[in-house]
Amino acid sequence: MGVELGVELDPEDAEHDASDLVGIGADLEPGTLLKAYRTGLFPMPEGRSVGWWSPAHRGVLPLDGLRVTRSLRRSARRFEIRVDTCFDDVVAACADPRRPHGWIDRRIARAYGTLHRLGWAHSVEAWRDDRLVGGLYGVAIGGLFAGESMFHHETDASKAALVGLVDLLRSDPAGAAGDRLIDVQWATPHLRTLGVRPISRASYVQRLELLLDVPLPPVWAD
Repeated sequence: MGVELGVELDPEDAEHDASDLVGIGADLEPGTLLKAYRTGLFPMPEGRSVGWWSPAHRGVLPLDGLRVTRSLRRSARRFEIRVDTCFDDVVAACADPRRPHGWIDRRIARAYGTLHRLGWAHSVEAWRDDRLVGGLYGVAIGGLFAGESMFHHETDASKAALVGLVDLLRSDPAGAAGDRLIDVQWATPHLRTLGVRPISRASYVQRLELLLDVPLPPVWAD
């Protein structure tokens, strides 16, 4: 997600390779972003320009790989999971300038807001007492959910949103759930405790070709 899923997924905690940054420039128009994701790239600001990244060691979470402890399962019951009810608020919370290592600027927020309104970017939200207390957002293309960022205002709220995301991607009467994958960009130590593992760039790109042919999960199929 960067914040727990893409920085609390702090990219600076990840194992970087000099080749992770593969290009600088271009725009953040919907067509550019979608083509990037379909080829294994994602954007993060690089100064005043846009950097395009393809980690040599990509962090991924198979749906059957999520590690949910008993305490997390109990904690997750405190939250109501909603989908796409306040996308812009989730992005704004992830972009809070008080957070360390923040990278989501106005360009990024505006670009993903546009993707959301076009039906490509989505938020999974954790609510408690009718308050947004955690969540994540990312891009869904076929069987890929490319997680961009997470936030929490209460303990375990962002993890509850991740559990909710996995449940949503698993809920598929057509039986395609096993072919889906969550991309979290880098496998930080924190994300590894949740079941994220690194795979090579080549393996990710090869898997991506198959993921793009998988139907969207029912929650986003209409």
